[in-house]
Amino acid sequence: MKLSRIVFSLITSTCVLAAAFIGAGEALSRPAARSIGEAPPDLHAASVSIDVPSASVVAGWLSKGVPGRGGVLLLHGVRSDRRQMIERARLLGRQGYTVLLIDLPAHGESKGSRITFGYKEGEGVNAALAYLRRELPGEPIAVLGVSLGAAAAVLAKATPPPDAMILESMYPTIAEAVTDRLTRRLGPFGSVIAPLLLWQLPFRLGITADDLRPIEAMASLHTPVLIASGSNDRHTTLAESKRIFDAALQPKEFWPVEGAEHVDLYTYGPREYESRVLPFLAKYLARGV
Repeated sequence: MKLSRIVFSLITSTCVLAAAFIGAGEALSRPAARSIGEAPPDLHAASVSIDVPSASVVAGWLSKGVPGRGGVLLLHGVRSDRRQMIERARLLGRQGYTVLLIDLPAHGESKGSRITFGYKEGEGVNAALAYLRRELPGEPIAVLGVSLGAAAAVLAKATPPPDAMILESMYPTIAEAVTDRLTRRLGPFGSVIAPLLLWQLPFRLGITADDLRPIEAMASLHTPVLIASGSNDRHTTLAESKRIFDAALQPKEFWPVEGAEHVDLYTYGPREYESRVLPFLAKYLARGV
């Protein structure tokens, strides 16, 4: 009788744990839809709606800069929206760049049935790049992505590639991203249970963990790249970011942001951010001047 109670307790605990992780998978991939409204007046931005080949739509703001200066596509992090990139848009606008801020698919006002951690978001990135090139024919184009936005930019495998790319706090593989986050919350036990989230990818999102390995796509990213990461980031560790840098082709730059965690690197240190990002963009978008 005692043994049967133990077995029943184990079965019940296992079912509860499985249900919890299925619920977590549902919550993490559920669309982060919300109304955004008009752009801040000082951006002088127009609302845009960009068609995506997969019968979806990406919403955003376009702020025109100095003709010939070039443009920058801004991509926010997971479960956020284009408003996360407003301060960067202001910074780049002061330099004369045209900026396009979008809500990634399944975020903000953009359509999408699920968050796919960069995979299907890449379709929105490619559609936004094509739109920006139509708006700025012949001008250089850069992409600046944060976390999910960075992964989406890399997984998009854009053709032709942008003239420059800035990747902030990007995970190397989804397996490491999940493990890092669970370990941060649960200690070593997190690495044991991470597979419970990863096994849901095929039936929930129609993709596998092998589809979410931005580090492997770096070898075919034929564009100058600046990789930035907080030195104290536990969501994507500095060691992981260095591996991404090592996998990238030249020309490339690595910027470890001293003391920063998995935070907005611009608001963390605006002056240092400007001193690293603006010269990088000026160097590789200079042909548009």
